[in-house]
Amino acid sequence: MRGCIFNHGLISFFHVYRPLELMYKYGNISEGVCKPGFAAAKMTAIYPKFTKLAPMFLDPNYKRFSRIGDYLPPFGVKTQEKIIDILLSATNMYGLGEELDSKSCKTCIIVGNGGILANKSLGQKIDDFDVVVRLNEAPVKGFEKDVGSKTTIRITYPEGAIQKTERYEAESLFVLSAFKSLDFKWLRHMVFNQRLRSTDGFWKSVARHVPREPSDMRILNPYFIQEASFKLIGLPHNNGQMGRGNIPTLGTVAITMALHNCDEVAVAGFGYNMSTPHAPLHYYEKIRMSAIKESWTHNISKEKEFLMKLVKAGVIQDLTGGICGAGC
Repeated sequence: MRGCIFNHGLISFFHVYRPLELMYKYGNISEGVCKPGFAAAKMTAIYPKFTKLAPMFLDPNYKRFSRIGDYLPPFGVKTQEKIIDILLSATNMYGLGEELDSKSCKTCIIVGNGGILANKSLGQKIDDFDVVVRLNEAPVKGFEKDVGSKTTIRITYPEGAIQKTERYEAESLFVLSAFKSLDFKWLRHMVFNQRLRSTDGFWKSVARHVPREPSDMRILNPYFIQEASFKLIGLPHNNGQMGRGNIPTLGTVAITMALHNCDEVAVAGFGYNMSTPHAPLHYYEKIRMSAIKESWTHNISKEKEFLMKLVKAGVIQDLTGGICGAGC
């Protein structure tokens, strides 16, 4: 079953749910049973205009999303249509796969890379989700007890991708989140297994080979970057171009993607506590929290406000409790 098939369960996306309605709708569903349309219902209660049906990945009909055609990367596909058409023709697969696409209710978890994941023994709980999303080069091997062993999709960009081919999991979808035009050219080299002759234009070293078949590669719908930035977090529009403090982090982009495509959404490994400078920044390395610096492209504080809003409203479940700390 190719393409993205969206199940929005019993929910009408043009109805704003109120707490009492939500209680009646989901109150008698057994604990642990997937609740159709739950995340979107909760989301429309706090963002009434959250009605856009947006597929996870670009497919051959991506031009129907006029808003992504109006913007250059990272907020759209303007000027990149030709190379995208080539890539989509080569990959020829645009969904999660037949089994997941056909599920009537999907639970998804976005696994962040935060040090807060260490020693929580959440591995089995993470693996119980239908869709496990991992970000950039965060390793699985050797950390299974805390982060699980299952990877459904790994979202990244050239500079964030795993560079040692042996570190890739045996099975997962490789998903490009393109932040600049050059990223699509890089993906073309990966899809067609061509030698990357130059890395000019990248801000650090990039992966030179991705051990995946073209049918296991996808392009993340840039609508999620656009929506997270301009509509949900409220970052500067800057005429629709990348500018100071208007790019959401990949984690928040992944959460936005999940809210459109999953019935229940959870996160783990999110949240930086700057009051603990000696705590590990990531679960897989010894770099300390004090190493984090205010990014030119991100607005961490404004993004945290958005994520706290989602947790407080019950839109997403935070398994490690790092988003709110004691604030929810």
